[in-house]
Amino acid sequence: MNDSQKSWFKKAKTLTEALPYMRRYSGKTLVIKFGGNAMINKELSASFAQDIVLMKQVGMNPIVVHGGGPQIGEMLKRLKIESKFIDGLRVTDGQAVEVAEMVLSGTINKSIVASINKAGGEAIGLSGKDSNLVIAEPLKRTKIDPDSNVEKVIDLGFVGYPKKVNAQFLKMFKDSKVIPVIAPIAMDKDGDTYNINADTMAGAIAEEMKAERLLLLTDVAGVLDGSGELIAEMNENKARSMIEDGTLTGGMIPKIETCLHATRHDVAASVIIDGRIEHALILELFTEHGVGTLIQK
Repeated sequence: MNDSQKSWFKKAKTLTEALPYMRRYSGKTLVIKFGGNAMINKELSASFAQDIVLMKQVGMNPIVVHGGGPQIGEMLKRLKIESKFIDGLRVTDGQAVEVAEMVLSGTINKSIVASINKAGGEAIGLSGKDSNLVIAEPLKRTKIDPDSNVEKVIDLGFVGYPKKVNAQFLKMFKDSKVIPVIAPIAMDKDGDTYNINADTMAGAIAEEMKAERLLLLTDVAGVLDGSGELIAEMNENKARSMIEDGTLTGGMIPKIETCLHATRHDVAASVIIDGRIEHALILELFTEHGVGTLIQK
């Protein structure tokens, strides 16, 4: 057997090993949050698009929700619009939300759609505004005033939270060839536009669709223990104890909270995945051990 034949046999063996996982997820809805370095790096973006097309081809129902915080920040700088932050959260005024919509629903959304279509899929770009897919409400944050010790509401402007998701609209794509790609922009009941955190938007959509998986692509390996080792699987009790003892900090906490909320509301499991790995989705879904941290109820 020559080297070419060995390579072919290896590929065939890999495909047969993936078959049980393909059967497991066939007909199931998977909501994928796409962001971070995977969205900026051309090679990673191309491999992500190929993964999404393959998932659809083998009978899965992938729904993509994407972010774009760094790109919004860059565009605000270019337009000389000053960003104001309160406790690390960007205050989004009328000008800023227009830029956010332009970047998210325009440049980024259509770029992802083009990548998926180039890889052989049939993607369509949407935002929460389309067919009232997501109805937003203002995101409420509070803080204790250190002088008066009184809790005060922080006004973040047009930063929103998904109050209602039109799952029936998304279900139309399930038995079609179309892959929805959703920008985290939505309107409230009065028609005002809001920018929504992409993780939160993906979680809300996964819950309403009763997804088999919520997959969050990140710029870290997954959830790490105190020694820096990847935790392959964890439940809510484990996650809560890691937050309380300080093992989990910073931006990982809201991601964990999103995953836990989803698993408490009809999502079978959530996964935090290292989006810096090529074909991370396929490795997570079609191999025995996966490449991220699986979070179950």
